[in-house]
Amino acid sequence: MPISLKKGQKVSLTKDNPGLTRVVVGLGWDVNQFDTGGDFDLDAAAFLLTSSGRVAKSEDFVYYGNLSHPSGAVTHQGDNLTGVGDGDDEQIIIDLSKMPSEIEKVAFTVTIYEAETRRQNFGQVSNAFIRIYNDVNGEELLRYDLGEDFSIETAAVFGELYKNGNEWKFNAIGSGYQGGLAALCANFGVDVE
Repeated sequence: MPISLKKGQKVSLTKDNPGLTRVVVGLGWDVNQFDTGGDFDLDAAAFLLTSSGRVAKSEDFVYYGNLSHPSGAVTHQGDNLTGVGDGDDEQIIIDLSKMPSEIEKVAFTVTIYEAETRRQNFGQVSNAFIRIYNDVNGEELLRYDLGEDFSIETAAVFGELYKNGNEWKFNAIGSGYQGGLAALCANFGVDVE
C-alpha cells in the first residue's frame, strides 16, 4: 500500500525497497470548469540540482523541450496538452543507478503554459498529485495530493527526490510560484532566452 504524504513530509524510497533503481514519477491534475477562453496546458519538468540547489548546466533541466538527461538518469515521457482523462497526465522516469554523483536532488515541478496570456492559474486546477511507483513491478510507493492551497500561482514545485547518504528520499514540497516557468528557471539557475 502506498504511503500518502502531507506537505513537508519526507519518506525514504530505497530503505524499504532495497535494489530499487527505476521509478516512475507520475503527475496529474484536473481543470476546474472555468471558462478562460483557452485550453489548459500544464507541463511537468524535472530540475537536477547540485549541492548549490541549482542546475550545473542547461541539460540538467528536463522538460517537454529536452526530454532526457545526457546521463539517461531522467527521461520525460512527453507533453500532454490537455490533462484530460484519469491517472497520470505526464510521467518522468528516473533511473537512480545512472544519476550523476554531483546531483543531490531532483525537483519535480508543474507549470501552466502561457498562463498570463490565457489568464490561468493553479486556483483553476484541482486534484493535482504526484506519485512515485516502481517501474519494474508497477507498485505505487508514495503519493502526495497537493490540495487546494493555490490561487494566483502559475507554477508549483510538487516535490523532490534527494540523496541522503546511500538512501534516496522524497520530500513533499507543495510550493507555488508566480511567474510560471521563467520564475522556476530563475530559482533553479536555468538561463532562459
